[in-house]
Amino acid sequence: MALPAGTGRVAYNAAISRCARAGLYPRAFALFREMRGHGMRADEYTLPPLLNAAALLRAPPAARALHALLLRAGLASHLHVANALVDAYAKLSRLDAARAVFDEMARRDVVTWTSLLTGLARAGAHDAAVRVYGGMVDEGVQPDEFAVAAVLSSCAGSTMLELGRSVHAAVVWLGLEPFLSVGNSLVSMYAKTGALQDAQMVFDAARARCTITWTALIVGYAQNGRGRQSLEIYTDMVRSGCRPDYVTFIGLLFACSHAGLVDAGRAHFQSMVTDYGITPGPDHYACMVDLFGRAGRLEEAMDLLNRSTTELDATVWKALLGACRVHRNAELAERAAEMVWRLDPKDAVPYVMLANLYSRARRWDDVARIRVLMKSRGITKEPGCSWVGVNGVTHLFHVEDRGHPRAAEIYQKVEEMTERIRAEGYVPDTDWALQDEAPEGRERGLAYHSERLAVAFGLLAVPAAAPIRVFKNLRVCGDCHAAIKIVTKLYGREIILRDANCFHHMKDGACSCGDYW
Repeated sequence: MALPAGTGRVAYNAAISRCARAGLYPRAFALFREMRGHGMRADEYTLPPLLNAAALLRAPPAARALHALLLRAGLASHLHVANALVDAYAKLSRLDAARAVFDEMARRDVVTWTSLLTGLARAGAHDAAVRVYGGMVDEGVQPDEFAVAAVLSSCAGSTMLELGRSVHAAVVWLGLEPFLSVGNSLVSMYAKTGALQDAQMVFDAARARCTITWTALIVGYAQNGRGRQSLEIYTDMVRSGCRPDYVTFIGLLFACSHAGLVDAGRAHFQSMVTDYGITPGPDHYACMVDLFGRAGRLEEAMDLLNRSTTELDATVWKALLGACRVHRNAELAERAAEMVWRLDPKDAVPYVMLANLYSRARRWDDVARIRVLMKSRGITKEPGCSWVGVNGVTHLFHVEDRGHPRAAEIYQKVEEMTERIRAEGYVPDTDWALQDEAPEGRERGLAYHSERLAVAFGLLAVPAAAPIRVFKNLRVCGDCHAAIKIVTKLYGREIILRDANCFHHMKDGACSCGDYW
């Protein structure tokens, strides 16, 4: 419905703003077109709500058109207009455009910096987000609760625990602790970087909690190999009157899967539907498949999938494929791989898993067939790498990597580790090595896996009183898992290894995962 004849620009601006705030984005644009049809030009109050509407409508062309209009109108010098433009491009994941506008601004405030920072963090550009936060602090701009929540998210995503601690210190100094979003981000950051005691401390000190707070702790305990504690926290959550959501149940089912709690997993999966009316999604089904698969109940996993009315994605079938690899069920693995290829043709995981399964069965022709198939389809495997941080510097390693400045010392330490763990009874599990190498080559290859090199460097460089924190982009090799556990016993060190699946807190020869991961 059009505004009355004779309505001025101020009234149009007010109506556009009200519509944008109310989520009536198409109506806001309709009013804008009507306004321009009456010959009225946009001003610095017209464009910010429209830019926000364009972002929330996921409409990059509209944002670009508004950008062109404000440049022609000479409105780019208005700080709140430029801020709205940075924010719109950031929300639309047009990060280069957001950065370009940001760099051209003669003046910036906390909103400018926070808009770019949150956009980068949301897009997973964590290193860039951290750099923006550093620039913000260097410029003397005091971060607000939105900025610290975003940078804490990036600290978690890029495993920068020490930076996360420094941000926590800034939170205390700035008096931002009462903000719920900040507390939630702190719990999540500590949990995702393996500092579970700190996550619990922040949770216990929180003045207010919501579903996100509880869920962050539940997921944190699950990912850190404390599945039973996750279930206990969930019980406390329900008793407190806080209602679980979709993500809460992903954490619960993940916890059950990694603790081998099949009956509890079934019960929570059912409760999600019957007690809370939450329709299971692909993530829930992937956890249930993993739960049944780890327990060797592949038939139950398939029965669950056959009865599902949810559209299943590649994650679900990769979970089944992983279970098939563990239990060496080639026939079902091939079916699962075909489903992954259908849903995500460029994913290298099914090729790698099938090749590993075939190699363990000494089916060399099938291994060769998979490798040829990968090459013909242009599929490349993500190279495994591990890293460890020391004094704010990240040290990255690949398999048989000799590029580190201290490579000679690291390899000497690896040889020392190998001799000592062999004396303790360690026997290399060459099922985890390249099967078409000679036996001595397979054993040597295992000794120089990236996680083993990172641990050796940690023994050399990390102070004895501190845990060695190693991160790996892929799932940890089973042989390395066994070897590193013995290293913790022989060297009296705590090693916290986070792989693509979960955290492994290793100490005194044992791991938090209970060798069930």
